[in-house]
Amino acid sequence: MIQTGVARGTLADAERGTLYRVRRRVTFFARHYPLGFAGGVLLMMMITVAILAPLIAPYDPLGQDIPNKLAAPSSQFWFGADNFGRDVLSRVLYGARISLYVGFASVGLATVVGMLIGVASGYLGGVVDLVIQRVVDMLLGFPGLILAMVMVVAIGASLNNVVFAIAVVFAPRVVRLARSSALSIKEEPYVLAALSIGASHIRIMLRHILPNALAPVFVLATGYLGTAIVVEASLSYLGLGVPPPHASCGNMIFAGSRGTLEAAPWLSVFPGLALAFVVFSFSFLGDALRDAFDPRLRGT
Repeated sequence: MIQTGVARGTLADAERGTLYRVRRRVTFFARHYPLGFAGGVLLMMMITVAILAPLIAPYDPLGQDIPNKLAAPSSQFWFGADNFGRDVLSRVLYGARISLYVGFASVGLATVVGMLIGVASGYLGGVVDLVIQRVVDMLLGFPGLILAMVMVVAIGASLNNVVFAIAVVFAPRVVRLARSSALSIKEEPYVLAALSIGASHIRIMLRHILPNALAPVFVLATGYLGTAIVVEASLSYLGLGVPPPHASCGNMIFAGSRGTLEAAPWLSVFPGLALAFVVFSFSFLGDALRDAFDPRLRGT
């Protein structure tokens, strides 16, 4: 019993120490990067609201109420109603879910695939590196939005196809960064020591190079989250994103701009504000993380 009590006390002390370190790092981040901290807090709030959209939304986002079409913002419809009588607030909440899903899923897919390919390219070198980098050069030669549009047209417009198309746009940039990190890390003494004891190339790449190349790629991916959401909104605005009647900030802005912008500006204003808040939050957080992880900027 005494040993159990000592073990529990040690575990409780460790938990308190962990909480103290986390609290101190959060306080340091908030003090030195207030915009990034504010962006992170706002982002967490929006993610929470988007997850709880089925509980928070006052109406069904697809439910039509024709007698109240184009109703102005009021106590019944806080953000007004669209030309089918659908509640704009409910559609903005569900549209935020789609935007956040597309952002996280596309950047996550691009990061995972780009990291693996980039690390393999930088570590293996030779013909493998040459072939991979020429393909990357070809993809980087296309403007991002144009490449995403071509891919969506080729494979069809749907939510998961949009995620895949945006991932293809960002993956080459992740490959380049991961490759440059792998080129420097593979010359470290611990990598050479692993080679000398007979470790396989796959083990070295996954166990030694990949974890040490994560920090710069993570910062880059955080900055790309807002850009991915803008690309999804642009595709939806052009009719190549999430197909209607499902709500997306891009297709809501497009629907509000077709002949009703002067009579019912709320159809475009509120989705646009929601999109701006999400993008600015990711931008502020990404810039702060970049400054925090870059040793050349820590002292500035």
